[in-house]
Amino acid sequence: MRRHVLRHLLLGILSAVATEPFLPVDGVAQVIKSGPPMCPGVALTFDLCPVRKGTGYDQPLMDYLIKHRIPATFFMSGKWMTKHEPEVDRLLGLGFFEVGTHGEVHAHLPMHDADEQRAEILGPVKLLQEHYTHEATLFRPPYGEYNDVTVAVVNMLGLRFIQWNIESGDPDPTLSAEQILTGVTARAKPGSIIVFHANGKGKQTRQVIERLTSDILPRKGLQPMTVSELLTCTSQAHD
Repeated sequence: MRRHVLRHLLLGILSAVATEPFLPVDGVAQVIKSGPPMCPGVALTFDLCPVRKGTGYDQPLMDYLIKHRIPATFFMSGKWMTKHEPEVDRLLGLGFFEVGTHGEVHAHLPMHDADEQRAEILGPVKLLQEHYTHEATLFRPPYGEYNDVTVAVVNMLGLRFIQWNIESGDPDPTLSAEQILTGVTARAKPGSIIVFHANGKGKQTRQVIERLTSDILPRKGLQPMTVSELLTCTSQAHD
């Protein structure tokens, strides 16, 4: 019975999504890839995916962000959270950070049906709510992969679907810090959402963020913001 009801709701949402999939249509969630183009900010976002080797936590990067109170948004997977309870507590306790979710086990969502996608998406949301009394409102799909069913499920759960318009490529071990910076700098503009990783997979991430926040963004008249700050920003960008 529950599966039948869920399927009926999804079909209704999908019929609306099909006409214009990534714009708000009758309240249907859009896939957000950037903020207002007149806002003088960019969102620095960091995925916290589970890892097979290593600590799964980039301590030098986090120390830098915390020391300099740099606004950032973290998307945590449920599996990552269960292994990093002290880190979750710390991130939730810092007002210049924002926490969203990134799936339960970092699954390839388009390979799953509606019920399975709902379970994967809802897992870390429930964990944050029940264990940390934190209401998560932002969701990013694992691997950045999704289909129309994903969009419908996210909408039904009342979450905001956050992607990005600049991929740093920081998990790629063949990229130097200079190469990553060159790519990010060329594309960074008012309203950009940039994806990095804070789980230790990005060997150059700390160096890139340090250069980006201390030099490159200020020179471009841009400042770091959380995703929510970026989406509600109405200020005009500097010339």
